[in-house]
Amino acid sequence: MQAVLALEDGTTFSGYGFGAPAISTGEVVFNTAMAGYQEIITDPSYSGQLVTLTAAQVGNTGVNAEDAESDRIHCKGLIIRHLPRRHSSWRASQSLSDYLAEAGVPGIAELDTRALTLHLREQGAQNGCLMVAESVDPAEAVQLARNCPPMSGLDLASQVCISEPAVWTEGTWALGQQRFHELDERFHVVCYDYGVKRNILRLLVDSGCRVTLVPAQWPLDKVLALKPDGVMLSNGPGDPQPCTYAIESIRGLLERKVPVFGICLGHQLLALAAGARTLKMKFGHHGANHPVKDLESGQVLITSQNHGFAVDEASLPSHVVATHRSLFDGTLQGIRIEGVPAMGFQGHPEASPGPHDVRGLFDRFTAMMTTAKA
Repeated sequence: MQAVLALEDGTTFSGYGFGAPAISTGEVVFNTAMAGYQEIITDPSYSGQLVTLTAAQVGNTGVNAEDAESDRIHCKGLIIRHLPRRHSSWRASQSLSDYLAEAGVPGIAELDTRALTLHLREQGAQNGCLMVAESVDPAEAVQLARNCPPMSGLDLASQVCISEPAVWTEGTWALGQQRFHELDERFHVVCYDYGVKRNILRLLVDSGCRVTLVPAQWPLDKVLALKPDGVMLSNGPGDPQPCTYAIESIRGLLERKVPVFGICLGHQLLALAAGARTLKMKFGHHGANHPVKDLESGQVLITSQNHGFAVDEASLPSHVVATHRSLFDGTLQGIRIEGVPAMGFQGHPEASPGPHDVRGLFDRFTAMMTTAKA
């Protein structure tokens, strides 16, 4: 199949198509991780986006059921340099191309991802159109890209979350034992699902938490009726500012001093609830190699990142303390709120397949719950 990627500024890239023959529009972003392509495309935080992977080859090891971060592919399209003709892994159940085709998601390969990435770094993230068909029209693709709504102002969390509460008891995958770790319950955590990744839930289980998932718009009184030891604010896609329902619920949690841990979008919503502001970044942070400094210990951590919005550190109220900062561009990466057992982290401490430098934040969360219970 022929394939073309068109950006709203009129720039076009050609390649060959794989996955599904389809036309898809969304914000074009680039991810610099060298591994974990299945985790990336199934991450709900990529809803509404066309994802460029900068790794030289993508699809080498196929896909399998255990590595998915949700029940489906969430990105609108996949952009890569080279797709191997065969995949090879004892864990694989099918190829990446077939996986995309089953989900109706198009992909483009043999595209100069280095040139595209440099263009996005210089011009900023912009909307695009990925067209995969027997015959493609670049001019039509450019027009479709220009007609795509911007990410700013979009509440996508309420679109990707679950519709009814659910209980999660599955821990991380024990590769050598071919099974998931089992629950050793010490805490009950309610997780607001704004587009949660499964590995957040799995690491909570590994930390001794029985997890109740609730929809993004679930009322605060119903959450409190579950009598949680703590509340997790999950990752998710879109702009945090339109999620006023979430901000109001989080304010209620802070007033009642319920232990709260926010990750990515959850971190941004926590900051908004505490009185800070958020802003749209030029091209966001997407990758598994981002250095972040712990401002309290001085330690530098390598982290996984996936976000297009950030908390404006200059807007933090006096009772909100900055705890982590990106060493790439100086943007805020973590906060804690004085007088309240609440913290947020912009990156992904639950990163699968890695890095795992920030997993200790889950221990801080359980420590907060232990103190609150006492």
